[in-house]
Amino acid sequence: MPQISNKGKLMPASPIRKLTPFAEGAKQQGKKVYHLNIGQPDIETPEVMLNAIKNIDFKVWAYTQSEGTLSYRKKLVEYYNRANYNVTVDDILVTTGASEAITIAMQTCLDSDDEVIIPEPFYANYNAFAWMSSVKIKPVLSHIENGFALPPISEFEKLITTKTRAIFICNPNNPTGYLYSYEEMVELKNLCLKYDLYLFADEAYREFCYDGSKFYSPMHLDGLDEHVIVFDSVSKRYSACGARLGCFITKNRKVIETALKFAQARLSPGMVAQLAGEAAVDTPQSYFDNVNKEYTERRNMLVSSLNKMEGVYCPNPGGAFYVVAKFPVDDCEAFCQWMLEEFDYDNQTVMMAPAAGFYSSEDAGRDEIRLAYVLNKEDLANAMICLEKALKEYPGRKTVGSLQIGVES
Repeated sequence: MPQISNKGKLMPASPIRKLTPFAEGAKQQGKKVYHLNIGQPDIETPEVMLNAIKNIDFKVWAYTQSEGTLSYRKKLVEYYNRANYNVTVDDILVTTGASEAITIAMQTCLDSDDEVIIPEPFYANYNAFAWMSSVKIKPVLSHIENGFALPPISEFEKLITTKTRAIFICNPNNPTGYLYSYEEMVELKNLCLKYDLYLFADEAYREFCYDGSKFYSPMHLDGLDEHVIVFDSVSKRYSACGARLGCFITKNRKVIETALKFAQARLSPGMVAQLAGEAAVDTPQSYFDNVNKEYTERRNMLVSSLNKMEGVYCPNPGGAFYVVAKFPVDDCEAFCQWMLEEFDYDNQTVMMAPAAGFYSSEDAGRDEIRLAYVLNKEDLANAMICLEKALKEYPGRKTVGSLQIGVES
């Protein structure tokens, strides 16, 4: 029998989806499963975007330009320049989701065995993108005790070698929801200038900032034009994950010219998605205001409910629609699987993402779980009731302080 490649064998599985067979098994048993494991919003896609698809009128479903259609890039310029990015159509490469933008950036800017430093926990698929590109991730650990704030710059400097090529951040952060401050962004700027590094910035959650907090992009900082590459997506902003439409933004001409060669090799992004994305830029501000209000309420409900559970700690995030919480269990992956295989409350259970899969450091995050507050408030409340009941029954529950709750493993 032909052999599977070593790269394929070692390709990391997604912690977001790896428990899916157990969730499907629970559903086949008639259980209702509340999906808090994946960032698939239940918010309706803007009507203007859906109407653009319904009103499509073409006779040939053709290729588009490898860099994306000029009309869509013009609309993206309009969107980003409202946010003071000061970009042109020549600074934007349209991609099949932000995922493709990231892989193109890695292939454009890093050679095999080059290193990129990423604060962890980080979006799990960064591991996969790096593996596909033969790039090495050097993680710098952030901590739940201070809400997963940017680690001290001195911790980054300890990891810099002759192979280091980039710092990579996600802001607001997936999986933690942490929103970087202006001061933290300036620290990253100074570090990249000092060591002549790229600054990769995944900004898929730009529109999701709460409590009046302001979003800062490295695009807002002077002196970084040759260093910054921004990745973005319509998936979260417009609740259009299935569109698979993203972009790659930089003012570095050599990077854009090189990235375009990789974009040409994959031919082009989809025509229909770009037509929808073009229309989406005209989404009224009221849509975002309503979405922000809804997510703020969901976040408040989720964080409050988690912190009321004995032994659970959850920091209050400033953005995105995720939290990472610490749980009093022996191993969160085992707990999440047990929730799907063996537990139900009133024939209901919860699917979550074990946070260890969002770390690169061995054994980190084993007592943490990522939860996405992408369900309506009634379902979210029911999910929290299930979770609290499950924690009381779980046989691998840890001791909390000097008091033993449940069975110590």
